[in-house]
Amino acid sequence: MTMMKKDADWWRGAVIYQIYPRSFQDTNGDGVGDLLGIVRRLPHVASLGADAIWISPFFTSPMRDFGYDVSNYCDVDPMFGSLADFDQVIATAHALGLKVMIDLVLSHTSDAHPWFQESRASRDNPRADWYVWADPKPDGTAPNNWLSIFGGPAWQWDARREQYYLHNFLVSQPDLNFHCPAVQEALLDVARFWLERGVDGFRLDTINFYMHDEQLRDNPPLPVEERNDNTAPKVNPYNHQRHIHDKNHPKNIEFLKKLRAVMEPFQAAAVGEIGDSQRGLEILGEYTADGVGVQMSYAFELLSGHEPLSADYIAAVFRKVDAVAPRGWACWAYSNHDVVRHISRWGLSAAAAKVYTTLLMCLRGSVCLYQGEELGLPEAEIAFEDLQDPYGKEFWPEFKGRDGCRTPMVWEKDAVYAGFSSVKPWLPISSAQSALAVDAAEADPAALLHHYRRAIAFRKNHKALRAGLMTEIEARDGVLRFRRLAEDETILCVFNLTDAPVDTDLPPGDWVTLAGELGSIRPTGDNRLQLGSWQSSILRLNSGA
Repeated sequence: MTMMKKDADWWRGAVIYQIYPRSFQDTNGDGVGDLLGIVRRLPHVASLGADAIWISPFFTSPMRDFGYDVSNYCDVDPMFGSLADFDQVIATAHALGLKVMIDLVLSHTSDAHPWFQESRASRDNPRADWYVWADPKPDGTAPNNWLSIFGGPAWQWDARREQYYLHNFLVSQPDLNFHCPAVQEALLDVARFWLERGVDGFRLDTINFYMHDEQLRDNPPLPVEERNDNTAPKVNPYNHQRHIHDKNHPKNIEFLKKLRAVMEPFQAAAVGEIGDSQRGLEILGEYTADGVGVQMSYAFELLSGHEPLSADYIAAVFRKVDAVAPRGWACWAYSNHDVVRHISRWGLSAAAAKVYTTLLMCLRGSVCLYQGEELGLPEAEIAFEDLQDPYGKEFWPEFKGRDGCRTPMVWEKDAVYAGFSSVKPWLPISSAQSALAVDAAEADPAALLHHYRRAIAFRKNHKALRAGLMTEIEARDGVLRFRRLAEDETILCVFNLTDAPVDTDLPPGDWVTLAGELGSIRPTGDNRLQLGSWQSSILRLNSGA
């Protein structure tokens, strides 16, 4: 096992590269990516300048939800390899200076997990209360009105116990009962297992779902004007409820404190996913404040919406962060394995894609990148007959699922299956994606890949951007501006997020232009900026001013 020496605050401002293992690199010729494929391609991730990788689930699983339904938390599914292969991932990543975070899905297991098999066998076995069981109402219907985020009721009848069990996701994903102390201890043991194996932290799936209301009270309806599709598609009736009883329990944070205490001796860190369309940022503030919960939390504000992020919207998001999570720490992302890739979602031009990349690297918080976004990969169009995602099958065609962002990584433009595999992959690869393969991008000086490298390097070279304050956030005429502050550095970031040129003024001061390699422009002699469309200016206040 290889333990990496690291600073306790390594995560603050870190750039974390998400790997979806099914789609990263196939080495055994079965059309599915594997752990040794990650080993093979880690030099590419290291070349970006990333601080860490986050690997989506690779645990033993029936794969009903592609690994987010775990049947053994402490082993590798044969599809992906073995524990020895995982040890090679750790050793290779650490040798390249990359920390390794793994995706722990603790809120629920697969119904094939031995824990659930024992729990459902009777009402009086040792694990009888390890899952959320409830008697039916007198008329035989479900205990309450809670809904599954994957569609339909959140309750499934089980004839063995003549009770319902809770599943916030698929029927085959029963929810663990975090009110049971033995469950919490078993999950903390899972964390210990992987920490002792050398991992540097965790991405924690759906951390606000861990606990439920003990009284099983109905959720109240959510007024139409408050509904949005930040965490579930608009066609999903899940959006019709205010989710105050099935998730967001006040005691969630007590478990997170215990998990943090387990991580601290290893200087490990966790980023928690908070799925809530109304109170996401508030919960982020609660779960990451004052060093008592997780170190950072995934935020959905930049992951949703089909219009390019406007200056006004981003300014409003960060003003809200200041208001409801002033001591919290967010982890920002534009794309991941659950949402339409942002190049397609926002219809970005090459210039817009570059300026949004620069912007992401200037924001306060940590950053997650999703495999292939550095190539500018668009969303793939998946025919229904090729669809694998159960979520997409449920809500097709209004919601086409998540397969369009999960298609295999493209490595070699002219190779069979773009160098991902020697056989037909589990999801199709489009010619539009193959044309953007890593080898083609490496050979093109104007490719987005090189801009990502430069932007990440720029962030790492400035403490104000990695960990400093973010102040004076303003939006005017499509131009976003803010300051990043460290003890000995003040950086002014100005972004024109429109298709039109804008002439704007600068605040008083002796400003030195930075980031010319990112397209940052110089002010004119009268302290004004003439920004072209999708152009930025990043300036440092001269310390002698």
